[in-house]
Amino acid sequence: MKPSVVHEEYISKKHGFSLNCSEKTGNVFTAYSRKDFYKVCFYHGECQIDYADRGFRLTGKNLFFGTPHIPYAWNDIHKVRGISVLFTEEFLKTNNHSESLQQSPLFKIGGTPIFPLNDKQAEVIVDIFEKMLRANSTDYIYIHELIRNYINLLIHEALQMQPSENYVKVSNGSSRVTSLFLELLERQFPIESQANPLKLRNAHDFASSLSIHVNHLNRSVKEVTGKPTSAHITDRIITEAKSLLKHTNWGIAEIAYSLGFEYPTYFNNYFKRYTDRTPTAYRD
Repeated sequence: MKPSVVHEEYISKKHGFSLNCSEKTGNVFTAYSRKDFYKVCFYHGECQIDYADRGFRLTGKNLFFGTPHIPYAWNDIHKVRGISVLFTEEFLKTNNHSESLQQSPLFKIGGTPIFPLNDKQAEVIVDIFEKMLRANSTDYIYIHELIRNYINLLIHEALQMQPSENYVKVSNGSSRVTSLFLELLERQFPIESQANPLKLRNAHDFASSLSIHVNHLNRSVKEVTGKPTSAHITDRIITEAKSLLKHTNWGIAEIAYSLGFEYPTYFNNYFKRYTDRTPTAYRD
């Protein structure tokens, strides 16, 4: 029996991109777990995409841009076809002077990264995706450069379109906001490299990433969990600090910087305040 989902994948930290193609049934476009990947997706069918306290009901043919900095939930209702490419910013940037993807209208926080497509636009977008899929199945020596060019072509096609503003309020907003806050919090961990320190460290940071007011975030989290937003953040940072102290040979200063502390003394005081022990004493 022919499977209902065709899945083509090429993904690794080394290469920095992935291609997926699915038809009919299957749900391969739920929020992905790799925290460093951006996403461009062509979708034909009906689905619901929810961010914090707003949601989008998609029908027909649409182009979607996802950023690892804003968690979302994707629920298929009826899918005809979907094709997506995931990639890191490092893969797409050709030099250190390239503008960050977060500055792009397609990936900026608070943007509306959904583009309804007419039949002609959809034909152009699908053609680009199919060229990527075909290229990815070859041994072409410059495959990375070619895929990079196709992704940039998708981006430039979208920049000529108008994004969707057809969003609705999501029911049970407090639960949705809390769920996405906790997902965004967890997505930052584990800390795997000192070169990528913790970026979101307080309620204001998370509220900004979720495009909601900090008071709304704090009220929702407290209502659903019974704990303040700050308590969740602190608990997770302390848990990660303990793990780094136990399972790495990083110095205290290196752990401090990786967790977003400007100075090691700030980290020492923070850790002792919540554990009654200094980082050095805990490690020993």
